[in-house]
Amino acid sequence: MKFGKVDHPENIDFTLPEDHVTTAGVLSKVDENQPLQISVGCAKWNRQDLKNFYPRGTKDELVYYSSQFNCIELNASFYRIFPAEQYTKWYDKTPEGFTFFPKISRDISHLRRLNEASLPIVDRYLENTSNLKEKLGTIFLQMHDNFGPKNWDRVVRFVEYWPKEFPLAMEFRHTDWFNEEKVSQELYHLLEENNIANIIVDTAGRRDMLHMRLTNNEAFIRYVGANHSSDYNRLEDWIEKLDSWKKQGLRNIHFFVHQNMELESPLLSAQFIDKLNKKWDTDLQIPKTLQDSSGKLF
Repeated sequence: MKFGKVDHPENIDFTLPEDHVTTAGVLSKVDENQPLQISVGCAKWNRQDLKNFYPRGTKDELVYYSSQFNCIELNASFYRIFPAEQYTKWYDKTPEGFTFFPKISRDISHLRRLNEASLPIVDRYLENTSNLKEKLGTIFLQMHDNFGPKNWDRVVRFVEYWPKEFPLAMEFRHTDWFNEEKVSQELYHLLEENNIANIIVDTAGRRDMLHMRLTNNEAFIRYVGANHSSDYNRLEDWIEKLDSWKKQGLRNIHFFVHQNMELESPLLSAQFIDKLNKKWDTDLQIPKTLQDSSGKLF
């Protein structure tokens, strides 16, 4: 994932900003009896992208990947609408407890840009994707960075049309969604009223997307490393931020690791899981191929 890539990440201030003033209020409404759900994974399972992650002789990459991580941010569904049969195959290949977080097709977000003609495509997309059954996690919509607030009516229509039984997260990239306070307030209110997660993107070249505004009981984080030594310190900061939100009531954490060059994504993900396990005494699995005989990460 090259979104927000910069030539000199050492010049970027990666400090996480303070929470948006309304985030605490959102978390205060969470039912304290809800179980904690943590999903950490990569965006792809392709062997070429995740070089050195798969043991020699691996025949099915998804089968192996899903035995090592508990989720996948399914970016493949952005590029085409897969038939129902394909989702059924993925369902059958993965173990109980594994979760897919699919990206909505670009036919809807980028080509038709949420216009009225996109709505029948939403129906077809959901009809097929629903074959993941209980392994279907939050579906997410990522808009083009030239999709600005002038398209507000399209956003409202899409949100009103979206079937509420499918959890949804939304990512907006045009700077005016965040730089104009009145616009951002209206957007966050719409998401909050419809129980839609506001995606937070942490990438070097777009610090404006690091708005720290939660709109429901879900932290949906897309973390983009820079293939730089700073990537690991940034993970430490996210552990502390999520710990703060957890103490305030957060119960759903979905953290997806990207890299400008994806081959290091599994190791970053494993580092993050290891840090979470130590912080919270959880037992999320750490991929075996990334540990030595003593269990230490490479």
